[in-house]
Amino acid sequence: MSRKYFGTDGIRGTANTAPMTAEVALKVGMAAGHYFTRGDHRHKVVIGKDTRLSGYMLEPALVAGFTSMGMDVMLVGPMPTPAVAMLTKSMRADIGVMISASHNPFQDNGIKLFGPDGFKLSDEVELEIEALMESDLSGKLVPANALGRAKRIDDAPGRYIEAVKSSLPGSVTLEGLRIVLDCAHGAGYSVAPKVLRELGADVIEIGTSPNGLNINDQCGSTYTKTMCDRVLAEKADVGIALDGDADRVQMCDEKGHLIDGDQLMGLVVTHWKRTGQLRGNALVATVMSNLGLERYLESNDVRLIRTKVGDRYVVEQMRALDCNVGGEQSGHIVLSDFASTGDGLLAALQVLAVLASREGPVSELSRVFEPLPQILKNVRYSAGSDPLAQSSVIEAISLAERAFNGDGRILIRKSGTEPLIRVMAEGDDAIKVEQIVDGIVAEITAVAG
Repeated sequence: MSRKYFGTDGIRGTANTAPMTAEVALKVGMAAGHYFTRGDHRHKVVIGKDTRLSGYMLEPALVAGFTSMGMDVMLVGPMPTPAVAMLTKSMRADIGVMISASHNPFQDNGIKLFGPDGFKLSDEVELEIEALMESDLSGKLVPANALGRAKRIDDAPGRYIEAVKSSLPGSVTLEGLRIVLDCAHGAGYSVAPKVLRELGADVIEIGTSPNGLNINDQCGSTYTKTMCDRVLAEKADVGIALDGDADRVQMCDEKGHLIDGDQLMGLVVTHWKRTGQLRGNALVATVMSNLGLERYLESNDVRLIRTKVGDRYVVEQMRALDCNVGGEQSGHIVLSDFASTGDGLLAALQVLAVLASREGPVSELSRVFEPLPQILKNVRYSAGSDPLAQSSVIEAISLAERAFNGDGRILIRKSGTEPLIRVMAEGDDAIKVEQIVDGIVAEITAVAG
């Protein structure tokens, strides 16, 4: 069955334009409310959001849908996505909802759903909810005396702050660290600075004045120049940049140089290996993670298990193999001992804890492996066509793989959100990598239409 509403990470689109309308949000509330109404107990849903103006439109529509199905609604206001996941489980709710389009600009918004265990829903459950959205639910509406109620949960930020802080041993302090923190004018703008300050850090804030329109605007994890420049100007030890819903993190060292997600995961995994915290003796990452990371982990007797792109697929594999560290090169890092989804702030704390336990500048401590040259290029193609099925493209890819002869790898995949083919290659020889990518791109372009 094809997917009409849900994409790779919930429902997403331009606000007040299908599918991101109040009408669709109402249907989501009704359908998800009906789906998760099981048993005779009083059913509950936790709803959080980021700082986008359109959240004021989508939130009440969701509330109307859930209450019409008899569910009580607990509104936590602007809070990180991982906070909503955590609160859904800790407050014994039947479902959690996050209103956010993550790193997208303010005009976009999205709806993410979490099950009672705090994990994102499977593809199969999302399809069942889609089917309910397309059906007539009027016969499922509860009588007037059974309607749900809605209330604000004022202490939700404090609950999350304490949960994140408790991920560190009581002996760990951030005293002496001067940190630039960029919250992207997003969901972490209030809680993130408090966490770092309460742990003793000297915090310089960026992106903590949301106005509904400035989320991710030249700030945050998708525009790291602001963080890097400020680190240099303030002579800070390290920079932390969250995205709009604070489930992703980017960091930089005291020189203003970025530390990508592969380096961060490698740092944490090998530290946890030495301290006996690592489960499964593996890191679960995606096909995009650098081959240099894989070789570094092998040298430390740790496996790298790859999944397709998407943090939900990383989490699924982590649960299946009982691993407790996973993530993406882009900065989605999942530490399942403490959270059921990516948590940018929590991941940053674990990195800071490792750095604080060692002597030396962040620039030396955080570069745990030498990344191999990696090039990624996109090719746009006509809707309805399939360039990857053309014999000339298949042959070009086969020739490229033989040219590497085991000294690199090629990854070619279609984007899940737009008509693009992503061509990535990496290997020991930078010139060969570039030639291989350019050759495949040229062949795909010739047949793309």
